[in-house]
Amino acid sequence: MIDIPRLVVAAPASGTGKTTVTTGLMAAFAQRGLRVSPHKVGPDYIDPGYHALATGRPGRNLDAYMCGPELVGPLFAHGARGCELAVVEGVMGLYDGASGQGELASTAQVAKLLRAPVVLVVDASSQSRSVAALVHGFASFDPQVRIGGVILNKVGSDRHEALLRDALEEAGMPVLGALRRAEGVATPSRHLGLVPVAERHGDAAEAVAGMAAAVRRGCDLDALLALARTAGPLHEEPWDPAEALASAAGSPSVAGSSVPGSSVLGSPSVPGSSVPGSPSVLGSSVLGSSVAGSSVLGSPSVGAVGAGRRPVIAVAGGPAFSFLYAEHPELLTAAGAEVVVLDPLRDERLPEGTAGLVIGGGFPEVYVGELAANEPLRAAVAGLAASGAPVAAECAGLLYLARSLDGRPMCGVVPGDARMSGRLTLGYRDAVAVSDSALAVTGTRMRGHEFHRTVLEPGAGSSPAWGFRGAERRVEGFVRGGVHASYLHTHWAGAAGVAERFVFASARAAGAAGRGGG
Repeated sequence: MIDIPRLVVAAPASGTGKTTVTTGLMAAFAQRGLRVSPHKVGPDYIDPGYHALATGRPGRNLDAYMCGPELVGPLFAHGARGCELAVVEGVMGLYDGASGQGELASTAQVAKLLRAPVVLVVDASSQSRSVAALVHGFASFDPQVRIGGVILNKVGSDRHEALLRDALEEAGMPVLGALRRAEGVATPSRHLGLVPVAERHGDAAEAVAGMAAAVRRGCDLDALLALARTAGPLHEEPWDPAEALASAAGSPSVAGSSVPGSSVLGSPSVPGSSVPGSPSVLGSSVLGSSVAGSSVLGSPSVGAVGAGRRPVIAVAGGPAFSFLYAEHPELLTAAGAEVVVLDPLRDERLPEGTAGLVIGGGFPEVYVGELAANEPLRAAVAGLAASGAPVAAECAGLLYLARSLDGRPMCGVVPGDARMSGRLTLGYRDAVAVSDSALAVTGTRMRGHEFHRTVLEPGAGSSPAWGFRGAERRVEGFVRGGVHASYLHTHWAGAAGVAERFVFASARAAGAAGRGGG
């Protein structure tokens, strides 16, 4: 059980200033001396960076689609341990979630799972009395969602604020704050949203300080804290990476269950009906092996790696590769690895003894010149992959492993060329592994998301990484030797066996090469 005051900050739609208000609240409360736990509904990587800057603690995601509703409470409790207040930023509009799946992955669902009051941030710039009708609609849509008050954003004048407050008072909805239209605390954006903190740390710190100042001026922090304290105890045990690994070792598959039915993608075949170089998973039942069970890599077990030398796993970071869920290195460490951060913009060598490499998301397209110029590291990454050591790459990592990105040379590990595109690829994906790899055995079900404006040609190799089910039915990504490269972002807390399998493969690679940590 965890008993921590908590608020969920939501909005009727995207673009209302939700991130500015949430980050300002986190920073303002932290400046009061409170230990604030920051959280973000959904898969977004960028907002949690600002949350971390505001609170001094890792920003953590609560994604009911990728991790399952049953993990929202435990992951929240894990992040909030030792804190005095938790603030959760919502995603999109309050009731928006996974497309066509009701409330799944919505802010409303997370608020109900956390039994937390909601503060609704409303863009009041083009309305007065109508704000009461808008808020009434959101408050009455789902009686299980408790909207405890409103923060008015982009208010034009004292007169405008008075009209808004009068309307909401008539509707019985408390106004907990009002921020003026010209607060001047906006943060720069580009093709995938806000510019990450890792790329503008000094400017970002100044922006966060401005957000906190605006919130202190315009919001009733005492009333907000009082509302947070109405949440009551949450009967959840905190998620623990070691316990998650132990549970995954005995589960039927890494992501919950073996794939039902006669096909990976929900129909008898996909283009290229059997996947070259891997067992056929199409037209028959797929393998339901556990990631921690029998496989081409053997049978890892929790703690087995830790008995010997810990394999060194390099995790890409820095401005070009700043997308990583906080639980990933925690799981790798719990599985027995020594995790070392690598900055591909600055480091010309892999960390000493590297036996595995994880390259997550980010913006390599912004730094393509610098990445191309770092020839020693590109050669080292290619050499590591050629040795058979495990390399896991998601989205930006996939682009870095490609032959080229926008005409500039990359690592040449993946036989494809990438370029920027005007088309945004965005959405949750229901995926299944179609090739055995360092992350998963064939037939492993996982859920993830795509979010990019690049195109890789070809989009899949002879041994693809994933098959997508449902409306996005296709194969995608590359499995070559120890390399698993794909556009799909995944959250390993929802499939903890992935981390253990990767560490086990790294330990084997370290043993074969005589590498390892202390």
